[in-house]
Amino acid sequence: MTTNNGPCEVSWFSALCDDDYEYLGVPDEKLRSSWEHCRNIVLAAEDGGFDNILLPSGYQLGIDTTVFAAAIAPYLRRLKLLWACRMGEDWPPQLARRIATLDRILGWNEQRTGGRLTVNVIASDMPGEKLPSDARYQRAIEIMHILKTLLAGEHLSHQGEFYKLDLDSMRIGTLSGKPPLLYFGGLSHEAREAAAVGCDVYLMWPDTMDKVRETIADLRERAARHGRTLRFGYRVHVIVRETEAEARAYADKLLSKLDAETGDAIRNKSLDAQNYGVQRQAELRTAAGGDGFVEDNLWTGIGRARSGCGSAIVGDPDQVLAKLQAYQAEGIEAFILSGYPHIAECDLFARHVLSRLQHGPL
Repeated sequence: MTTNNGPCEVSWFSALCDDDYEYLGVPDEKLRSSWEHCRNIVLAAEDGGFDNILLPSGYQLGIDTTVFAAAIAPYLRRLKLLWACRMGEDWPPQLARRIATLDRILGWNEQRTGGRLTVNVIASDMPGEKLPSDARYQRAIEIMHILKTLLAGEHLSHQGEFYKLDLDSMRIGTLSGKPPLLYFGGLSHEAREAAAVGCDVYLMWPDTMDKVRETIADLRERAARHGRTLRFGYRVHVIVRETEAEARAYADKLLSKLDAETGDAIRNKSLDAQNYGVQRQAELRTAAGGDGFVEDNLWTGIGRARSGCGSAIVGDPDQVLAKLQAYQAEGIEAFILSGYPHIAECDLFARHVLSRLQHGPL
């Protein structure tokens, strides 16, 4: 176990991809992705004291992440944005210019040491294509290299499998003159290697504590072989109430109107529905007891109605805080949290738990 008593970054999640519910699987018009609703989630996170917020990107669901990021930036005083970008759908030099532009729109951090944009790299296919996993992640490695070179203000000379580029340094750069932190996730061998080579923060979806420990050790070893170090983040839902009984009752309520057919349909909408990470979330649901808990305070019921991150930390404020601190002790330095409905749970977590955590942006 690695003791980490320092501050952690605590981020919330804005439901740009039609992923907000009062009852999982039951569409609610007032919670659908819209400029107004997603804006209000982001503003609630800033008012609640969160450090960052994930703006997810979906191919066919919700609203556009880039346009939303540019529109919300002037509303924010200090909150950072974790902007998700699907690599298969973009041209790297254009993407670098877009990142630099968004960084400048968002503005300086409180210390004026750099900007407030961070980037969640998604190693996606181009819609309509289906690259083998090794090729898709090799392309992501090339893109991360291109982005870091251009955003460091350097001349780019890149001769790769997917891109052959010789470009002068960009006229526009980030406020700091350095690339923003790149967050990246994936459980397959190819994904782990891509993270070890190219990213700054390796993101995990919920898992048992022993698997979290095992994954961190593996990624540290892989990164060291490339002469690098990584930081580690953890994406998970939360349900916090004044008592554990209330939290568990709310978890049951979330699922009370969901049928299996609807849950299957929701999960299968995602283009990433068959990847290693999604399969691991399904394994956790299978391994869980009849109440859906796979270990203390880790409930897998969320995954019955969504693809991807499928578990929640459920409990009273002391239990939720202790669970987060246990992850910190294993080496987690960043949390990306969410809950249903997103604005209500954002407020509950801010009041009951965030105020008790030592936290700040990475």
